[in-house]
Amino acid sequence: LFILVGRMTYQVLARKWRPRGLTSLVGQEHVVRALTHALASQRLHHAYLFTGTRGVGKTTLARILAKSLNCETGVTDTPCGICSACQEIDAGRFVDLLEVDAATNTGVEEMRQLLENAVYAPTRGRYKVYVIDEVHMLSKPAFNAMLKTLEEPPEHVKFILATTDPQKIPVTVLSRCLQFNLKQMPPGSIAAHLAHVLQAEGVAYDVPALALIARSAAGSMRDALSLLDQAIAHGAGKVEEAPVRAMLGTVDLDYLFSILEAVHSGDAAELLRLAADMALHSLSFGIALQELAGLLTRLQVVQIAPDSLDDEDPDRDRLLALAAMLAPEFVQLAYQIVIHGRAELSMAPDEYAGFVMTLLRLHGFRPESVADVVQAVHSSVQRAAAAKATGAVAIPAPLAAHSPRAQSSAQDGSGGAPGNGWRDMVAALHLNGLARELAQHCELKEIGESDCVLRLAPAHAHLQMKPAPERLQQALSSYLERPVAVRFELAPTEGDTPAVALDRERRDRQEAAVASIERDAFVRDVIENFDGALVESSIKPIV
Repeated sequence: LFILVGRMTYQVLARKWRPRGLTSLVGQEHVVRALTHALASQRLHHAYLFTGTRGVGKTTLARILAKSLNCETGVTDTPCGICSACQEIDAGRFVDLLEVDAATNTGVEEMRQLLENAVYAPTRGRYKVYVIDEVHMLSKPAFNAMLKTLEEPPEHVKFILATTDPQKIPVTVLSRCLQFNLKQMPPGSIAAHLAHVLQAEGVAYDVPALALIARSAAGSMRDALSLLDQAIAHGAGKVEEAPVRAMLGTVDLDYLFSILEAVHSGDAAELLRLAADMALHSLSFGIALQELAGLLTRLQVVQIAPDSLDDEDPDRDRLLALAAMLAPEFVQLAYQIVIHGRAELSMAPDEYAGFVMTLLRLHGFRPESVADVVQAVHSSVQRAAAAKATGAVAIPAPLAAHSPRAQSSAQDGSGGAPGNGWRDMVAALHLNGLARELAQHCELKEIGESDCVLRLAPAHAHLQMKPAPERLQQALSSYLERPVAVRFELAPTEGDTPAVALDRERRDRQEAAVASIERDAFVRDVIENFDGALVESSIKPIV
């Protein structure tokens, strides 16, 4: 008595749900449309190049095209999938489909061996199809060996090249190919396809969990299906939001919404509590800041284009509420703080400290509207102009009334920004070289939320040599803690530039030093008794 025991093998979702035809290819409608028309009208090119990042369907599309060319029903945009040619291509054993990985076959000898049989007619199919993956990794001699065949191939030969880096392919090769760029798939399309797969597989799922997987896949359907396999195993046959978050290491959006709500209400204690709770759950603070930057991006999009928000978005109500609470200008500022905070995590004493400091920075820079800051600067400039006209002394308003710098100044009674306006700002920028000279010879004409206009006398136009303007712009943006575009206006300055003021002060100090020496009794005695003379150039002020 013999008992035959069969073993069922599991096929991963990325292979099981690999598209078998053009109509089932997700997210590449522009390529599908072009190939469908070409196949239907029998306008067949001899060489195709598919470009795009990993997992977007380059190799899959190459196999579908090979089936369309060799299907026993004829050249068609809808291969039957049941004839021997289609089934053998799907199984990877079709004798006239030659798939080559250029990453491991980079040399000229391998290319010559591959192409020497191109002159012979196909064994089984209608066309002999050469699929060369990662073609950009071929050596230069290998490309040269391929050129002649690629330019004038036999009628029965078709080339399908695939690459993630088309910039490395010689122009001579590119000019001989029909090129299609496969784009990264949007998260919405990926999530919809994952839902279709799970419904067909009979697996229970949460919609937010699929959104998390789609976002983590970064445009790659193959990566999304691999993550989905992992999520099913992690969730014991279910795909639910909490286990998926734990698997991916993503941060619960409730934390992020609560952080922004606490920032709006000015509740620093709540911010610290949230950070401690996240540390207790061993969440990644780097990922938390990445997710927070993503949430701020969504908020800004909702504020600028509210109609773009999907009615079925599970976070719709909370997004709309936050978008109404936070000023658009502050969302931009918060985004800058968060991405800089994430970049600085590696320099922090530890990730928790870096995360807490970023939250406290958000708390410190929480104006009702950054427009208030801009208005304060405009008011300062206007008061300075009025004071100049009347001969009075103007005290500028703070440049950032709600910043920690301004708050600390207010506490010690020194006001907000330095008392000498642009001159003190230049001193605080810590510039050197040509950038310092450029800043000192400029006069502040106006400063706004995102731009700054400096007046520069034509006599000093040569100071605009690169990279001085760029360094000045970077330093000013860092000082104001927001991106600022600096523009220069070539015109005679109306007031004293920092350079003029410094030169005048230097002369005043020198004159005071000379006068002090001349008043000294010992010096007067020496001059009178020994017929001496005072060498003024040797006198240097102490301070």
